[in-house]
Amino acid sequence: MRLKKGAGVYDIFAKVINRKTHKKLIETIKGLILPEDDVLECACGTGLLTGAIAENCNSLVVTDFSRKMIEKAEKKYGKFENVEFEQGNILKIDYPRETFDVVVAANVIHLLDEPYKAISELYRVCRAGGRIIIPTYMKGAENEKKSSLSGTADRAGADLKREFTLSTYKQFIKEAGFDDVSYEWCDGKIPCAVAIIKKGKN
Repeated sequence: MRLKKGAGVYDIFAKVINRKTHKKLIETIKGLILPEDDVLECACGTGLLTGAIAENCNSLVVTDFSRKMIEKAEKKYGKFENVEFEQGNILKIDYPRETFDVVVAANVIHLLDEPYKAISELYRVCRAGGRIIIPTYMKGAENEKKSSLSGTADRAGADLKREFTLSTYKQFIKEAGFDDVSYEWCDGKIPCAVAIIKKGKN
């Protein structure tokens, strides 16, 4: 989530309040990145996943729509020689087709007015045979009236456009036009589902 009340609030949420989910997400991301991978991270926020990616890949381009977020992420991880930081728009990624082996966009899809356009852009810049990794916070139970995600978003000032359960998230990805998809579940106070879309070889 992008938080109107400050980037530091998000760090506290992820690392303290939702630390079980965050720890599992870090482990999951590390397991999906190979040493030879050139990676693009979109909507990096404060860089909660940036370090885990940078430690395990060949090269990493880190982007966010917010200059302030990029500055915070660079302050944390600018020491990595294989990482570049750029301001960028997930709806219009400024790279040619098939530039990256892996494209990551974590916990941003539920904040976008045009999520399918974003996914299309992620797919466009991913190389044939590569992976598009989209972790997204989940609402929880199918019949939950007031979700933990919604309550946390309200308190933090995040502008949620939609909420997913695992089943509705899978349907959402399917409606985006993808069938070769696997999912990893990161359990915790506010769980996270990681969609791994495989881009077929030409």
